[in-house]
Amino acid sequence: MNGLAAQYVLFLAEMATLVLAAIGLVAGLAALSRRRAKDAGHIEVTDINRQLEAAGDRIQAAQLPRKAHRTLQKQRKAERKAQLSRAETEACSYLLDFKGDIRASAFTALREEISAILQVAKAGDTVLLRLESGGGMVNRYGFAAAQLLRLRDAQLPLTVMVDTVAASGGYLMAAVADKIVASPFALVGSIGVIAQIPNFHRWLQARNIDWEQFTAGQYKRTVSLFGENTEAGRAKLREELEEIHALFQAFVQGRRAQLDMAKVATGEAWLGSKALELGLVDELATSDEIIRGACQRGRVLHVGFQRKLSLPERLRVSAQSAWDGVWQPPYPLG
Repeated sequence: MNGLAAQYVLFLAEMATLVLAAIGLVAGLAALSRRRAKDAGHIEVTDINRQLEAAGDRIQAAQLPRKAHRTLQKQRKAERKAQLSRAETEACSYLLDFKGDIRASAFTALREEISAILQVAKAGDTVLLRLESGGGMVNRYGFAAAQLLRLRDAQLPLTVMVDTVAASGGYLMAAVADKIVASPFALVGSIGVIAQIPNFHRWLQARNIDWEQFTAGQYKRTVSLFGENTEAGRAKLREELEEIHALFQAFVQGRRAQLDMAKVATGEAWLGSKALELGLVDELATSDEIIRGACQRGRVLHVGFQRKLSLPERLRVSAQSAWDGVWQPPYPLG
């Protein structure tokens, strides 16, 4: 009898353990689901007019007598109230930032920002994009350019501002704009395509190491990292690069018809002043000048998509950035 009681108690203990484990698993999955929903990201909006006013106000506080400064603050407060009453009808400029790497990683944020703007934009609104990119993967920069085309399709005038560099894939994006503004010493252009890859075949061969690669399809792999490259494979890769270059030129020419592609589609990048002569840009100015002018004409809101990365994600991004700095993937880069 005692043996049966002991077995029954043991059975109950096992069942309780299984139930607790199941509850713990369900609770863990629910917590993970909530965390993922929380970390999905959100749109942050900054009023640039107020930001500039606050910066000027701090200087004026040091310059003016206290009474005069208080009077000025009251005037500003009244102006803000009047501005709020006009907000529904007053034209607004939306400011975006795109800082591109070789993988155009910022296109995810750009997509969310543009989607948010399209939800609220009205006739008369404009978009300003601060662009900084030396180019990268053709497919990713093509997708980023396609996001900007959504603004054009919605009849929202787009101005791209280049302070430092908009080359190759970066210029592919800039070409979508109604107006391109560059600082005098910004690098602009580089309408070309490149692909490069090291080959370790002879190094492996010298050490009697065979590299086996199996493919289906004549051009499934044109060039290889470890295998022996053939002239046919190299010729096919050059052919693909020429096709991408032709598409790149057609895309730019379709949006900037005044360009002499024979002159500018050589893969070269030019400083802003020369780029203006060639028609690659429309005006020489810094983004600060353009934004300040927009603030004087109306309201400017900076729209940014933010998502908190987990520790593993931050480590992955850091490692990927470091790797991209020393290694270019064997895909065509624009």
